[in-house]
Amino acid sequence: MYGSVRDELSATLEEIRDAGLFKPERVISSPQRAAVAVTSGDAPGDVLNFCANNYLGLADHPEVVAAAKEALDRWGYGMASVRFICGTQDVHKELERRLSAFLGQEDTILYSSCFDANGGVFETLLGPEDAVISDALNHASIIDGIRLSKARRLRYANRDLAELETRLMESRNARRRLIVTDGVFSMDGYVAPLDEICDLADRYDALVMVDDSHAVGFVGPGGRGTPELHGVRDRVDIVTGTLGKALGGASGGYVSARAEIVALLRQRSRPYLFSNSLAPVIAAASIKVLDLLESADDLRERLRANTALFRTRMVEEGFEILPGDHPIAPVMIGDAARAGRMAELLLERGVYVIGFSYPVVPMDRARIRVQLSAAHTRNDVLRAVEAFVDAREAMDRADTPGSVLAG
Repeated sequence: MYGSVRDELSATLEEIRDAGLFKPERVISSPQRAAVAVTSGDAPGDVLNFCANNYLGLADHPEVVAAAKEALDRWGYGMASVRFICGTQDVHKELERRLSAFLGQEDTILYSSCFDANGGVFETLLGPEDAVISDALNHASIIDGIRLSKARRLRYANRDLAELETRLMESRNARRRLIVTDGVFSMDGYVAPLDEICDLADRYDALVMVDDSHAVGFVGPGGRGTPELHGVRDRVDIVTGTLGKALGGASGGYVSARAEIVALLRQRSRPYLFSNSLAPVIAAASIKVLDLLESADDLRERLRANTALFRTRMVEEGFEILPGDHPIAPVMIGDAARAGRMAELLLERGVYVIGFSYPVVPMDRARIRVQLSAAHTRNDVLRAVEAFVDAREAMDRADTPGSVLAG
């Protein structure tokens, strides 16, 4: 049987390659940091890393690493169980308390990933008599989580408040209505207008949920994310997020929300009930990250400065960057194959980035999503801009009729 299936799968994989959509994985032989050692393919060795979500540079911070090492001796390697059986340690409860206090929510529940956190919310809270209203560019984990629920599903165009209001009016007969949005949209770097979303939620008696994975730690005056940025921390009912980006970069996710919501998730959320507990070493290291965030104004300021420098210089060099001030800086290319080729040329020039294409982004909207970090120096940022200019020139030469590169 598998012989015919193998042929079909091989043909599909070949179609992906021919379309320039194949996503290779590069192997890193060093810790995650501003410069990494890449060992796979034709990589030149040590390269500047501009594609990780290591926003504050904490993935290899010595205090975080030390906390992780200490945690191995104190709590062991893993729980070998789910939380409600025998997989809850005091370190898990402490991290949940610390996240609740940091985010200004009543309670928090840990998951093995934010994908699981988003997958466990909707089915638990919403039934056939309810409605969920989702931004069109929400993360795949939100989309999949909504599909698991039996609630009525409505969608509004990205950050389109008029269409959101229309969807709220269309769902006026629902028992519960939940508006769900990314705090920051990961492919574009756009920030959701949470203050205006909360205004509509108040007017139409709806709940608000925000996935703030690309904001917590560095967005807002104290790094508490988009609810803090917009002054609506007390008006957002559910915040989901990850420990795998700015908060140390390991793995794990959470739902931080009203007490009753979290209590129900502990009883009925399937990804929580049937997944092993978060490794205690990650929980302990994440507590250290929260300690560091209390005095991380210098890191947040460095991240803002690096972001502004890169965006300004790239625009000056004639590149199209989606507008904004988030450290996700999408360099728009359009053609998927061209984006992949530019990423290869940049790697040859010592800059590690990835081309994003369909189905991750819309067809013909391929891009190189540059991600700035507080770990980068000013010189790192300027070197990256120079590499983009040089790679573009190389591609232009290759596209010139009669060019040796074109042949």
